[in-house]
Amino acid sequence: MQIKISTRHGELAPEQRERLEEKAQKLTKFGRLMAIEIATLHEKGAWSVEFQVSAEHKNDFVATETGPTLEGATDQCLHKIESQLKRYKEKTQNHKGDVPQSGVPSRSAGLAPGEAE
Repeated sequence: MQIKISTRHGELAPEQRERLEEKAQKLTKFGRLMAIEIATLHEKGAWSVEFQVSAEHKNDFVATETGPTLEGATDQCLHKIESQLKRYKEKTQNHKGDVPQSGVPSRSAGLAPGEAE
């Protein structure tokens, strides 16, 4: 997985780069990610952070957040992208054989509409 960090209009301190890389590494728990691009912008006393995550099968996720500090904006942006990845992972997981919440599968589940037992 590739992690690319870019800064518009300035540079990040080495500690800030390391922190962003550590945060990006936490996203690997959500499955097969191809690349993570992080763009930061410091303008008029505010930080803007954008995460672009590319997953397998042409799925891209984007989250943007602005805050007074780089750490705060990064944490909020990371929360947004994590929720997107959680929803995607839930949708793509194989739910075959799931049991309804009642705990007992219905007997008529395999019948076509209009068929009686």
